[in-house]
Amino acid sequence: MTALRFPRGLYGVTPDWPDTDRLLSAIRLAHAGGMRALQWRRKTGDAAQRQAQAQAVLDLCRLLGLPLIINDDWQLAAQLDADGVHLGRDDAPAAQVRQALGPHKLIGCSCYNQPDLARRQLQASVDYIAFGAVYPSRVKPDAVQATLADLRAGRQLTQALSPRPAVVAIGGITPENAAPLIQAGVDSIAVISAIFDAPDIQAAAQACSRLFS
Repeated sequence: MTALRFPRGLYGVTPDWPDTDRLLSAIRLAHAGGMRALQWRRKTGDAAQRQAQAQAVLDLCRLLGLPLIINDDWQLAAQLDADGVHLGRDDAPAAQVRQALGPHKLIGCSCYNQPDLARRQLQASVDYIAFGAVYPSRVKPDAVQATLADLRAGRQLTQALSPRPAVVAIGGITPENAAPLIQAGVDSIAVISAIFDAPDIQAAAQACSRLFS
């Protein structure tokens, strides 16, 4: 099997919780359930609050051996020496971020439902391309919908590259609906609500992780 540039399996994305202790406890449970990577995503709070929470999450991820990706803010990722950054359509170009962060940091990009965008991002040496929302999303209810055909196209785009960039699916994913995505060639599923809003976070993470066994 070709080596991947990004961990295969469950990719947790943090909910926008101001309670850092609650968040750290939830991350521990998700990691115990098999979560392989984490994206810290926080849109509320002032800069100092956001930085303090990001640092606390990074410190925990270092203890757990869990790669931490910062959503959108590559400068914060650089400042904290996090493992990488996730870029959306309104963020800095991937090529610019790669030059700034260097070759060893992880860079992922939202590609929505656009394999052509994924092709361009891969030319900037990104580590994963993310498609979605693949299902209706409570976090982003107005998101465009990516199809299984988009996921298969993304997998085809990465197939000849080594180490191979991962294909990530995001949006409304649960343990019950994720299997077709993996069958379509997805390497990782990015999940927020189905893990962190679950009554048993560890069990929910385990249910997602088992799909990759």
